[in-house]
Amino acid sequence: MSTFELKTHQIGRTYSSPHFFILNKGLNSGKPLSNPCPNCFVVQTSTEKEKNTLFHLSMMLQIGGFYAYYLKGSVIPFISIDDCRNTLKKGVKFSKNSGFEFQKSIKVVASIDKKQQELKETISKLENLKLSFANSLIQRGFK
Repeated sequence: MSTFELKTHQIGRTYSSPHFFILNKGLNSGKPLSNPCPNCFVVQTSTEKEKNTLFHLSMMLQIGGFYAYYLKGSVIPFISIDDCRNTLKKGVKFSKNSGFEFQKSIKVVASIDKKQQELKETISKLENLKLSFANSLIQRGFK
């Protein structure tokens, strides 16, 4: 894995290289995102494979509480760009030293994340189905 570039995201900016976003405010600071939000950093990489690896590495670091250690602020906690960058760099260094085992873990986390997204879509479809049945009952004159 080569280098990555971490910057503060500016609303309205588009990126041509493979990229993802990292939330930088709130208790979920460090959470990787596919879509931008006002309070996030952007991570740009040179390849799609690097992007996916860093995305799931960031997810593992956030779930493990590695970003939470650096939270600052008493009302709205936030992580600084330097702390985020250094944490991600430490994760990359660890992944290089761990080799195959780490790549295996990334694949497992990626498959779990994919399954989680599928389940969210299924739940959404079930909610829509439930709403449709309720609306059809109302339309048939149930009062």
